[in-house]
Amino acid sequence: MPAIVRKNVCKIPSACFSQIFPDECRICASPLKELSRIPVCPACLKKPEPLHAEYYCACCRTPFLSAYPLDENGVCGICRRGASGFDAAYSYGSHEDELRELIHIFKYGGVQTLARPLGKFLSIALPRDQSFQVIVPLPMHWRKRWQRGFNQAELLAAEISRRIAVPVQNAVIRVHQKGAQAGLTNAKRRENVTGAFRAKRRHGLAGKRVLLIDDVLTTGATASACAKVLKRAGAAHVTLLTVSRADRRIVAIDYKGLDLDFQGNEAQFPESIASRSLEHAKLGSFT
Repeated sequence: MPAIVRKNVCKIPSACFSQIFPDECRICASPLKELSRIPVCPACLKKPEPLHAEYYCACCRTPFLSAYPLDENGVCGICRRGASGFDAAYSYGSHEDELRELIHIFKYGGVQTLARPLGKFLSIALPRDQSFQVIVPLPMHWRKRWQRGFNQAELLAAEISRRIAVPVQNAVIRVHQKGAQAGLTNAKRRENVTGAFRAKRRHGLAGKRVLLIDDVLTTGATASACAKVLKRAGAAHVTLLTVSRADRRIVAIDYKGLDLDFQGNEAQFPESIASRSLEHAKLGSFT
């Protein structure tokens, strides 16, 4: 065997080993001192902190800058109108910094082993006094699932199922995928997911308390559409549980000093600003 071929062949086991057991953290690039299939150091895994807010909706847990959007019962405008689809929502942390990076590595980097630490965050976020009969992962359209190779919500659902001993049912399917939600207004997001989900007939949901699982809560449009389908299928109560959520207070702070008209329509707000943060912090909407 020629020397150059022998040299390259010898590199193959090392390359395979580094793929299975990476040698540096994907977030901070520090050396990984322990053998692990999770390419993130223990320090970065511990950095995400629970989301804290002085003001938040008692139902959907949306954080606000003030108590203005909440009624005397602490409920926001969307939940008062019953437009959110789900009955309650819980998230571990804000979709920022290390938590955002962990989810991106999990979701887009294909590191499925991160399901376990992210599942731990889910279990922390879920109140202990809540009980459920079934866990339902937010479904992906078959084409998107084929492209990614897995549904991150299913992996997270399996983890929380293992922790709270509640069975998982893939009770809903996504029947169409009109396009990415990123960068769309709230109204466009809702339009995008209209009729996107359908309940499977063989899964009996009548009278059951359902725990709906996803990785990130941005505006809530997708989860709301799925929750409404679960309700039409007979579910008595639907709680949404995600690892992270978009914190509009962060974006709203970035707007300080800008002359924005709260009475104007959505078109007056920059398209690049996710969720129309300042407007919705005022009006109390999260879908």
